[in-house]
Amino acid sequence: MWEVSLPGGAPDLPLTALRTLLSAEDVGRTQPAVRFLFGLRRLLGRLFHWDDAPPAQSPSDAPESPTLSRVPAELRARSHPASGSRDGPFVLLYAIDSESVSEIRNATVHAFSVLALQREEGGYRGTWAIHVAPVGAITRFYMALIDPFRRFLIYPAILRHVHRRWVETRGGGAA
Repeated sequence: MWEVSLPGGAPDLPLTALRTLLSAEDVGRTQPAVRFLFGLRRLLGRLFHWDDAPPAQSPSDAPESPTLSRVPAELRARSHPASGSRDGPFVLLYAIDSESVSEIRNATVHAFSVLALQREEGGYRGTWAIHVAPVGAITRFYMALIDPFRRFLIYPAILRHVHRRWVETRGGGAA
């Protein structure tokens, strides 16, 4: 789980203010090393078919019964953008005022990205968590291989970028 201080901002900002800064387009503006690693991952994904859907292991894993169908109808109805829409490489399960959950399932992982925005004195706090579930033998190896890059380079760089862009667009002070 990761947190980022987001100073300033108008009262009652919706989560979309933070989600925009975590969009693929905006994250693409992070430091060159992060852009390189994302590009390398896309290339390797194409070469090794890592971004293909994993084979179904049981009827409940089949593509025709996605996690989206298990999201309560009330949350799907309140979601903006709409549940099931693309969220970069993820599919949005729901996004309401202060939280969102997106899912990705491919040959390497079945993962959920959870994002929350909470008002605090002097601004907001963004919380981001990624939960990864294995989809096969490759998941543990793959996660062990990328873990140092995720923890020490990619996520910190993304959150520094989000903080910097928040301050630029929301007029908050440095924190």
